[in-house]
Amino acid sequence: MTTSLVTGATAGIGAAFARRLAADGHDLVLVARDEQRLTESAQALRARHGVAVEVLPADLAQDEGIAAVEDRLRDGGRPVRLLVNNAGFGHGGSFLDTPMADELRMLKLHCEAVLRTTAAAAPGMRERGRGAVINVASVAAFMPRGTYSASKAWVVRFTESMAYDLAGSGIRFMVLCPGFVRTEFHQRAGMKASNIPSWAWLDADKVVAAALRDLARGKTLSVPDPRYKVAAALARHVPEGVFGAVSTRAGRRFDPKNLN
Repeated sequence: MTTSLVTGATAGIGAAFARRLAADGHDLVLVARDEQRLTESAQALRARHGVAVEVLPADLAQDEGIAAVEDRLRDGGRPVRLLVNNAGFGHGGSFLDTPMADELRMLKLHCEAVLRTTAAAAPGMRERGRGAVINVASVAAFMPRGTYSASKAWVVRFTESMAYDLAGSGIRFMVLCPGFVRTEFHQRAGMKASNIPSWAWLDADKVVAAALRDLARGKTLSVPDPRYKVAAALARHVPEGVFGAVSTRAGRRFDPKNLN
């Protein structure tokens, strides 16, 4: 039986991964900060799909939380075949208006936690000759807008580097870069999403379905939906100065930090 570990598993894209993987017969390790929501999610998935579900309450913006997940990933007696690093958050406001503690917490969660959990999972996967890591970033990674975009850009490059470094090891690495997804993300960040046009929103379950198809096809970068594929391609090839000026003029009405 395949066991998958999903961080940020109680809401949004993480919950959608948990639902889909359970439906596909995966046993699960669910990681999030809220133990009560974890327990409720686990009970629902066990009842509906008959899979084994472990709960691991952990704050991945803290050393203790990261260490707890590292320990589980290194547990060779209960190997994890698929790691989904999904936990993340956003915040409104410009760089100088954001408390430094929030910026550092974001880097801890988006970068250090991804680095450490991947490093904990990869040796066992390589020894077994199979496994996969999906790191959830954002199309905001291709847009020069603050610490959120910068941290997600790091996730993209890190994942691509791991795919190159461990090619032929049996481990697949993929970074998922969705656009606007209907989740709790924006509400939790205190972001106003009413100015985002209805056509720009994606469904979390469809995002996950597209991601798993891309993983099966061996892709390293997954951008769900043709609209966002075009946006990501343009952002990667338009000179940064030009795109940055356009992005600044657009302001918060279409701020990449609002993207999942």
